[in-house]
Amino acid sequence: MKIEPISTPYDWLDRSLDSIHKANWYRSTQTISSKAGTIATIDGREMLMFASNNYLGLAGDRRLIDAAIAATEMYGTGSTGSRLVTGHLALHEELETAIADLKNTEDALVFSSGYLANLGAIAAIVGQRDLILGDEYNHSCLKKGGLLSGATAIDYQHLNLTDLTAKLQANRAKYRRCLITTDSVFSMDGDLATLREIMDLANQYDCMVLVDEAHGTGVFGDRGGGLTQALGIQQDLIQVGTLSKALGSLGGYVAGSAKLIDFLRNRAATWIYTTGLSPADTGAAIAAINIVKSENTLRQQLWQIVRFFKQGLQSLGIQAIAFDSPIIAIEMGDIAQTLKMATNLRENGIFAPAIRPPTVPTPRIRLTLMTSHTHEQIQYLMQCLQTW
Repeated sequence: MKIEPISTPYDWLDRSLDSIHKANWYRSTQTISSKAGTIATIDGREMLMFASNNYLGLAGDRRLIDAAIAATEMYGTGSTGSRLVTGHLALHEELETAIADLKNTEDALVFSSGYLANLGAIAAIVGQRDLILGDEYNHSCLKKGGLLSGATAIDYQHLNLTDLTAKLQANRAKYRRCLITTDSVFSMDGDLATLREIMDLANQYDCMVLVDEAHGTGVFGDRGGGLTQALGIQQDLIQVGTLSKALGSLGGYVAGSAKLIDFLRNRAATWIYTTGLSPADTGAAIAAINIVKSENTLRQQLWQIVRFFKQGLQSLGIQAIAFDSPIIAIEMGDIAQTLKMATNLRENGIFAPAIRPPTVPTPRIRLTLMTSHTHEQIQYLMQCLQTW
């Protein structure tokens, strides 16, 4: 007698995974067994790291490590609960004061990740009677925050102020509040938002503006305050960011007016109902901000590396989407070709994975540069690109 396979409620997982494989969208993790830096031990092999957001090299800096150890010895390994109930530490206040100073805002609020900061802020400040207009290339957390809020969310074409203006003209009057959201530095292309012009439109149409400075904090501005600081923007806006990239730690923040931060303490669910940032991460982030504000040479070295790589690529006739930041994205063609390129780089000791849909609309090799990269390492990368 033929035995029919037993059906379960989870059978759809096999079909979905099969579809992901067929579309060349399947991804898996790589095991790193070394300290953050330009050379990483990946799956037991030393490789040049060109996929890290550790732009200033601080994730492996001894001063951050020592600060994390000191905070752990003083406060223990965990914050033990929601900050409103059991988890608020003096160290958290110190970090929030440091962030507000870095961002030139009245106050700041620290979340357990940048993703949670965006989800919580957006869902708290707009609702079903409101409108969100976001750049179509915004990070996932900005888009998911819009969905969670229940507001009407409309994308405008990437960096297209004409399209943003048209959508404001057609929709703004229908809604109670309007929030314009944008990354400052777009994480997969490396290009920059036109923040001054967005602020002008926001003033004209009575809109709030939320800017995600995840890849701008520490990198732009004479004190590392981000693209908003570099552009000298003084208008009232909501700045969100992360402590896990140029600042070499973990966590996220919202910076803005004292009223905004007071409101978020009472309404941002992703802050209220989760455990506070660990003492080690908090201590490391404080140390990183102090370094970023006082050591401009780290940013100068980073931008020297960016210019050197830009000149090298241009001399080879290799086009990148943008050269505005330490993120250099090179489109290689279709998904299969891009995967081959990533494999070729890996075979030559370079870690720079292919970035594919659905993360991005078109496949590309995303390269990230760090202060600690040497000219010799950059030249070797360019040699491998030229050979391909």
